[in-house]
Amino acid sequence: MIFLRCKTMLKLTLLLLLFPLVSFGQYTAGTNTFQFLNASSSARNAGAGNGLISVYDNDLGLALDNPALLNEKMNGQVQYTYGKYPSGVHYGNVSYALHTKIGTFAPSIRYFSFGQFDETDEVGTVIGTFSGGEYAIGTSYSQKINEVMSIGANLSFLGSHMYRYNAFGLTGSFSGLLLHPNKLLCATFLVKNMGVLLKDFTENSASKLPLDVQIGVSYKLKHAPFRFGLMGYQLNQWNNVYLDPLAKPTYDPLTGDTIPVYSPSVGTKIAHHLNFQVELYASKSFQMRGGFNYMRREQMKLIDHPGLAGFSMGMSIKLKKFNLDYGVQFYSKAGSIHSLGFSSSISNWKKN
Repeated sequence: MIFLRCKTMLKLTLLLLLFPLVSFGQYTAGTNTFQFLNASSSARNAGAGNGLISVYDNDLGLALDNPALLNEKMNGQVQYTYGKYPSGVHYGNVSYALHTKIGTFAPSIRYFSFGQFDETDEVGTVIGTFSGGEYAIGTSYSQKINEVMSIGANLSFLGSHMYRYNAFGLTGSFSGLLLHPNKLLCATFLVKNMGVLLKDFTENSASKLPLDVQIGVSYKLKHAPFRFGLMGYQLNQWNNVYLDPLAKPTYDPLTGDTIPVYSPSVGTKIAHHLNFQVELYASKSFQMRGGFNYMRREQMKLIDHPGLAGFSMGMSIKLKKFNLDYGVQFYSKAGSIHSLGFSSSISNWKKN
């Protein structure tokens, strides 16, 4: 009976993964602001390629990406994550979970710093420096409907500044979660970054929030220490393959035949929506994980030296009073993103 239920949930999840891919338009790069909202909220998630949206346990960091994951096991937990990009760009967040009679709340603060820039005059002379960054202040909420279903939502105030320009907005996320009675199979649906801009950078700007519809499923093997996961993201855009808008047909110098502009196949378009993850529970105090993002690899790899672009890996160490997480996401030969996370429950530090 349990096996049949697992098969049914997997079929439903795969249908949900594929259904949104049939009715949305062309991918357009560079049109969204507040892209830091898509950065990993925890080092654990970073180590799995930012795809752990369907793991239901006591990790508050994961719940910042999917509010439906918030639960009573996180009560009193404090979480902090710091991430570093190449060239001095860095980000971080801090959050706290509180369980009440009406559900679980998690206020949080997130920031993303672009670092320092040189200000120059019209002839290139440095006349000063300026900085840029973005932040989000908000709270997440989750309500357990029954033993197998939970819903969650997030509401945040957004701010962005660059040189003399500023933008502000409100964003929200909504998610639902199904957890199989055996606790091994979990499926989720998530709509991220809905909202409005209260003020754009300039009167002529046409910025948009990075709306993202996601679906995920994970399964932990019953008799082996592995959990496998699959996430579909940007499902609100059927074709998210970047195509050069200036590309034109070329000609074969030998035959004179016309070489048409590249057009991605259906399989390529589907692959650009998928993120794969695996976690190894080596012991109660040590975990390892890895992930693969096909779109990231295709967009970031160098033709002659693809390296590990699109892959990610990480590990967790659980000590008596706190947990440490580390994750690295490989983008290209130019650099990688490193994340370090700390979490602990306040009750662990109280004297007996």
